[in-house]
Amino acid sequence: MPSEVQTNNIIQRDATFNPHVTTVPTGSYVAFPNEDTTRHHVFSFSPAKTFDLELFLSETPPPVHFEQAGVVVLGCNIHDQMQAFIVVSDAPYAALTNSTGTLELPELPEGRHRMRIWHSRVDDSQNVWWEGEISDTDNITVALELNALPPQPPKLSPLQQRFRDATHNH
Repeated sequence: MPSEVQTNNIIQRDATFNPHVTTVPTGSYVAFPNEDTTRHHVFSFSPAKTFDLELFLSETPPPVHFEQAGVVVLGCNIHDQMQAFIVVSDAPYAALTNSTGTLELPELPEGRHRMRIWHSRVDDSQNVWWEGEISDTDNITVALELNALPPQPPKLSPLQQRFRDATHNH
């Protein structure tokens, strides 16, 4: 692994991927440390990167190389509710919004720029983006509205569903 390439971590804690969404430049590596006391089996069938990290506990498998741009959906074969996303970008600038949904990009050079927004609950067919010209003296605020789908409730196993039905019908 080249020394100039940074390895990002997506940690498994409390049967959850942390962070839920991460963005990395193409060519990056991501490691998947497990801080739980249960085993995980991390995988992706995404076109941008298909991989399978079989059952592991305290040992961290070697980092995965993400050499193609696209959205990588992560899952765990042991815990169906676990899901996370890696946005692998070949754009010169890529970033995540903060907890209030805002983002500052002070380092953009003068010229024409196009900004594409991705969200796990926004259908890709919406193509949310902004395009415009920026001068070196501009301080622009762009407000974009996302029409996100409501979060889906976690899928229950047949045994969990029977227990839920039995406890909610009494």
